[in-house]
Amino acid sequence: MAAPPGDAPLTAANNIQPFFVLHKAAAAAASSVPSSRARRRIDASLPSSPNPKSAKRSRDVDAQDEEDSELYEQLRLEAFHRTWSKIQSTIDEVLRGINLKLFDQVLQWAQESFSAVRAVVKPCHAELQQPYPLLTDVICRRIPTAFVLTKNAEFVDDITTFRDLAEHLHSNGCHLAKLSAAELSVKHGVGGCLRSLLRQLLSDVPDVADVSALASWYCEAENYDQPIVVVIDDLEQCSGDVLGELVMMLSEWVIKIPILFVMGIATTLDAPKKLLSSEALQRLEPCKLTLGSPSDRMNALVEAILVKPCAGFCISHEVAMFLRNYFFRHDGTITSFISALKLACSKHFSMEPLSFLCMGVLEEDCEEFWRDKFEALPQVIQKNAFGLPSCSSAKNSSNSSNDVVKELSKLLKFQKDWSSVLLCLYEAGRHDKVQLLDIFCEAVNPNLQTLNTPNSEKLTGVKPGSGNVFMAQATNATRYMPMEALLHVFEVWSNHLKGMGEINDKVKALQSTTIDADSVRATKEKWTRRSTGTAGSGTAPLNDKAAMLLEDVTRKYLVPVECLPFHEIICFKNVNVLQSALIGNPRRMVQLDLLKSQSHLKCSCCSRSGAAVSGSLHDTSIMCNLAQEYGDVINLHDWYISFEGIINSRNSKVKRKSYGSPSKKKSKSTPPEGEAMIQARFCRAVTEMQITGLLRMPSKRRPDLVQRIAFGP
Repeated sequence: MAAPPGDAPLTAANNIQPFFVLHKAAAAAASSVPSSRARRRIDASLPSSPNPKSAKRSRDVDAQDEEDSELYEQLRLEAFHRTWSKIQSTIDEVLRGINLKLFDQVLQWAQESFSAVRAVVKPCHAELQQPYPLLTDVICRRIPTAFVLTKNAEFVDDITTFRDLAEHLHSNGCHLAKLSAAELSVKHGVGGCLRSLLRQLLSDVPDVADVSALASWYCEAENYDQPIVVVIDDLEQCSGDVLGELVMMLSEWVIKIPILFVMGIATTLDAPKKLLSSEALQRLEPCKLTLGSPSDRMNALVEAILVKPCAGFCISHEVAMFLRNYFFRHDGTITSFISALKLACSKHFSMEPLSFLCMGVLEEDCEEFWRDKFEALPQVIQKNAFGLPSCSSAKNSSNSSNDVVKELSKLLKFQKDWSSVLLCLYEAGRHDKVQLLDIFCEAVNPNLQTLNTPNSEKLTGVKPGSGNVFMAQATNATRYMPMEALLHVFEVWSNHLKGMGEINDKVKALQSTTIDADSVRATKEKWTRRSTGTAGSGTAPLNDKAAMLLEDVTRKYLVPVECLPFHEIICFKNVNVLQSALIGNPRRMVQLDLLKSQSHLKCSCCSRSGAAVSGSLHDTSIMCNLAQEYGDVINLHDWYISFEGIINSRNSKVKRKSYGSPSKKKSKSTPPEGEAMIQARFCRAVTEMQITGLLRMPSKRRPDLVQRIAFGP
């Protein structure tokens, strides 16, 4: 029996997959024109639209805003790459400069050891061609070995050090081979170690690894006049039996093949005695060298990348304290500190709209760069720049680009003076074992700073009082400093304060002060009887004058960046973002992604729904949004009813849309989802939330309730 003609619209309405329908212009037939009732229903379902010209104008404005947003995002990305490239090159240069002294010591030791081996006996060419070692005294079978103490609890900081050491030795003519702890393991054995050594030196490695092949290679004219240095970067992680067997084997050939060992030790110099046998230790001729401590390297890095404005990027007090604690919690590894700083830099450029102006510090004419970039900004962003929290108290008459350039130039000038004074404090405090990172964290603290009255329009530095423990310790160190050390401090201060003429003149005046031995002795005798409050400037000893000068300079010029206008452009302050990115809170991040999935997907169907939960979202995202309406426990029945209502409402919208479709073709009807399918989708979404750790499944005691684990947005 044929279906009635009235069922044809129902067939089109039952189609819940409208994306399979290709909409095109309807034919100019009377049958294709919808009825007046249908037209009214379609008009009621559409929002009221303005006239076409205004709609086109609004679309053009939105497209222009989107293009501007993409342009400034690219500018910030370019600024981040340039800024971090400058910081990374500064870090590499600083670490290379610190390690260069050790590298020169290792190179000198290698040359002296090679000369000592050649001084014992110099085999002739015929003896070198023989495929067996020379018979010599036991004393001549000891391999010169340099034990380099790195003092690092983690090997990650030593990777770069030994890589640069290998390049330094190789560039100075030594034949170089590196053996890792994985190669010196029981799995590979001594044969694997020897094969790896031959692979790094010989161009054609034989099938059977043998030391005689290395001897044949070394007797060639271009290889004969330089030693072979074998670098083992992490001695403690090696297998003692494999390393001992390798030492015993190579020691038989040390006269014929002058091999030298460079072994890295992270803990103590007693590590070889615990790892190697006594027989293997007797075949080594040790030399002990020490790398700079992690605190020395950290002081040099803080001075180069945080104190001195090398790239224009800086951090706030809270971020500095977090990085300091993060450094000490990770056993003082430089790599962890650098990684955290890079993450803070990337977060700053991704969150601050005006952060691309940091590139001006790297330009030759920074003021011209700032002026051109700021004038090219839209008016809305320019107004937001003057609405920054740091500019609320500043008096900007015209809010023009000249004001921004003036304030940024002033900020850069304050930063240079601040870094000069801070380095003077550190130079005084290092005699009392004060670390630069501790002084830096106190110097960037805005709570220790204050502003003068508005009439003076001058910034002042440190408040008198507690809180600046390390800075006070550095200042007091000058009072008890020996005269020779104090004169050396004056020389360093004079170098740091070259750009501050008035203060530098005072330092030079102190340098020119001469005190003979009798007056110094008299000053020391009067020290215990003198009261600091009654000492006049004319009779005060040189130490007190230096301390008073340092206090005065600190009070006037040590102005943190967070007290200056427009500091948000160059200063990263959001410590919570950095902490969550480093330490991690995956359960909270999964919940945030589910709650804001439409912002990540950027789809048009979900953005139009506003605050309501859209049925076009993923099932797990719908369930997570609905779970926010409950407390610690969720009733499964109520949760399912809410989920079913959203799914059915979406199906009904699709059904109404298919009713009003102007398409003349009739597609196959797709029946709406049944209750069994909705229950299956509900169970799958609950299981996914349980797997991701957002809720705990029902218990036997209360099978109708699930417990929430993650709370908050």
